[in-house]
Amino acid sequence: MAIKDITLGQYFPGDTFIHRLDPRIKIIFVILFIIALFLCQNVLTYAILAAILVAEILISKVGFKAVLRGMRPILLVVAITAVLNLFYTKGEGEPLLTLWKLEIYAEGVRSACYILVRIAMLIACTFLLTYTTSPMLLTDGIESLLSPLKKLKAPVHELAMMMAIALRFIPTLIEETDKIMSAQKARGAEFDTGSLLQKAKALIPLLIPLFVSSFRRANELAIAMECRCYHGGEGRTKMRQFRLRAADISVLLFGLVMVVGIGTLGHFGF
Repeated sequence: MAIKDITLGQYFPGDTFIHRLDPRIKIIFVILFIIALFLCQNVLTYAILAAILVAEILISKVGFKAVLRGMRPILLVVAITAVLNLFYTKGEGEPLLTLWKLEIYAEGVRSACYILVRIAMLIACTFLLTYTTSPMLLTDGIESLLSPLKKLKAPVHELAMMMAIALRFIPTLIEETDKIMSAQKARGAEFDTGSLLQKAKALIPLLIPLFVSSFRRANELAIAMECRCYHGGEGRTKMRQFRLRAADISVLLFGLVMVVGIGTLGHFGF
């Protein structure tokens, strides 16, 4: 897998129904989708959410390739999680398979499959949020949702700005890492050979210039913001004022119905 294949934090411009939705509604819908995922109890409920996720990808026109490409870097983590559930989930009756002291039960296979699907769908839905929402709108949406915390003197604007900047610079850092890695390989560095300890040591020539570059970019960004007289969110106005439309309210209601429906189906065992 190439470093440039990581698409987390990228924005795919478009004029689809999902792109035009209020960013606050999109954030809330993602939260509702995650809640519904954890309420799933059987194949039917997972199939319903999978159908909803597929419909979202088709409507957004982002493409399944982009979503799958973004998920490739975390496949190892997902696979390890599924394997742990496979071996450590005990069930009733005789085990399906015994490997040394490890036993695999039907319940373990079911749990591993559910965990695999749940994590994959959770990540895909989250990626879809960043793919269809520009960093600026995402910042404004987060700040608007967290605005009640301003009464508690919480630095809501600064928190939202930091989150958006961190998300925005992920593609930049990935591109920088790819350039540094290519330069190191041209000088004879090897990142894919040797033992685990040797591979870890080989990353040092990669991490040091990456950290230096990151701090330099952060310093340049801070200077640029100061030159533009940025002093936090106090007294700032916004170019775009959020107003909920009928489409936004419909999506919000659909999200609430989705959570209630999935929870009801899971409760009654359907």
